[in-house]
Amino acid sequence: MLMEYGMKDLDQLADEIVQRTENSMRSSIAAVEDGIYTSSCVIEQRVGEEDIHINAAITVDGSDITVDLRNYSPQVDWGGNVVFNFTYAYVFMAIKSMFDPDIPNNDGCIAPVHLRVPSNTVVNCDFPAAVAARMQVGHFLTELVYRAMSTALPERVLAGSGGTPATMNVFYGRWPDGRPWHTVLIRGGGMGASSQRDGAFTYIFPANGANTPVEILESETPLMVLKREIIPDSGGPGRQRGGLGRRVVFSLPRDTTSPDEGLPSHPVSLGIQSGRFIYPPEGLFGGLSASLSRFTVNGRTGDPYSLTHLMPGDVVEMDAAGGGGFGNPFERNPEAVLADVREGYVSIDRAKSDYGVVVTRVQHGLFLNHDATQKERSLHGSTFCADQEPRQ
Repeated sequence: MLMEYGMKDLDQLADEIVQRTENSMRSSIAAVEDGIYTSSCVIEQRVGEEDIHINAAITVDGSDITVDLRNYSPQVDWGGNVVFNFTYAYVFMAIKSMFDPDIPNNDGCIAPVHLRVPSNTVVNCDFPAAVAARMQVGHFLTELVYRAMSTALPERVLAGSGGTPATMNVFYGRWPDGRPWHTVLIRGGGMGASSQRDGAFTYIFPANGANTPVEILESETPLMVLKREIIPDSGGPGRQRGGLGRRVVFSLPRDTTSPDEGLPSHPVSLGIQSGRFIYPPEGLFGGLSASLSRFTVNGRTGDPYSLTHLMPGDVVEMDAAGGGGFGNPFERNPEAVLADVREGYVSIDRAKSDYGVVVTRVQHGLFLNHDATQKERSLHGSTFCADQEPRQ
């Protein structure tokens, strides 16, 4: 290309791309009414410890946007601290996805976005500070920005997501012959719903990651996966339903190669970085909250905030939270609710209580009881017709 057009280098072309990108980003920001948009979030900590609080004030001034993280918590004495670059990245991700998601990432789209956050805080920590579990705090920044801008851009934001923060399970143990093994399992939850779509299932968001396949986990560790399934009724009810969370049940088999066959040996250490055990992902614009995360060992509630020692024969059950709903649940198309019930996403009881939709089980399957649904919804002031097309 350089030879064809007689160019010495690509600098002028690059400058043009960057400038056009900045112009596009600034044009999108300028279309929003000037003002200060605020939100707050509480990030849970283990029982007995103070929760982390972060407030955001987002100023739109012409074609510039400034995010000021106020009333912040100071940096903590565990790994949840976040460095400035990580904080800026997740704030910027939210802004770009709302204002101009299709343009390329370069200095042009970054130029109008400004971040103010004092040092020595949990979202702008000073060295030395532990940061290995930074996603437990930093992942909430995208949701914080969405919630602040929801009044200005209701059609471009998501409700709270169960994959915020991403769950990281760190395992360490030994094979029957004494060789050590170690693995990391990252899991997502239900995505928050938007104005146009139901939330996706079991996504890691806002981070970009993939769920580990069962075959990989079982081939590289002694762990055995007994069950992996989506969780009915875990998505937050709304005009658009939140995505469903996921349940994983696994066991640590007993060492049957030892002389005393069946006796416990070779324990496994499990460390969890996660959240949503106390505060569920919230809905928007009348949408309801999703289900909570859950962690049990042999049917008893475990402590997700400390190291867990598993013995052979133990069975672990881990539920990831669902996503928050968007809009009034009683405005959801009854046919869409019926489809959810038929797929197993929503139970018959919750269809009635959360959506005012009465589903009848007859010999040939599940059907919508139109008269009962109209009566049920009229009690909640809803006049949404049952014959409207389901929303996609």
